[in-house]
Amino acid sequence: MRGAVRQVEWVGDDDPERLEAATITLAADRLDALGTSRSTDYVTSWSLETGPDWVTSRLDVAVFGRGFTRRLALARDAHGRWTSEATQEGIGVYHDEELADPGIDAREAADGAFDGALDCDLALCPVTNTMPILRLGAHRGAVAETRFVMAWVALPSLAVSRSEQLYSATPYDEEAGHAVVRYSSESRDFTADLTVDPDGIVIDYPQLARRIRTRTRA
Repeated sequence: MRGAVRQVEWVGDDDPERLEAATITLAADRLDALGTSRSTDYVTSWSLETGPDWVTSRLDVAVFGRGFTRRLALARDAHGRWTSEATQEGIGVYHDEELADPGIDAREAADGAFDGALDCDLALCPVTNTMPILRLGAHRGAVAETRFVMAWVALPSLAVSRSEQLYSATPYDEEAGHAVVRYSSESRDFTADLTVDPDGIVIDYPQLARRIRTRTRA
């Protein structure tokens, strides 16, 4: 895939000890990305591929914590079917709470929980907001509220669940050089106004992360 390459770093808004970094390759109608997340409790590495219209093809994630390691391969095929392969080693407890098993719950999959889902959404990761933003054109101008179903990946468990989300946008601010996208998760009762750049990449995500560095190369 050819396109502009963006190297972006964020610091946690909720946790200043957490650092997020990603290298994102943007083409006309798709992207791929490689990223890491480092906190005081665990380290995450991931890779993301999309097909046309920025629809998720595959997300691979590995989490390395104190006393545990988890890996997830999450894929969406051309027919819209989501599948996962997951492994886990070590303890299944984080902050005195039992971690859910990684991957898609078989009962949710059988019940069609992911029907209509086009995107993955990796917890704490600003990059996975980019696909619905680009698909809607929310980085360029006003967009009416639109509902999406996401395959949401929790951290550090890597459990995958259905997430219903809403996106809308106000008109692009030419003077400021950014757009404001309203994001709401109906599943988690959470709303935030995301500031995004002309490529649809998050600058500021209140309560989650804010950008500290970016570089572009052709």
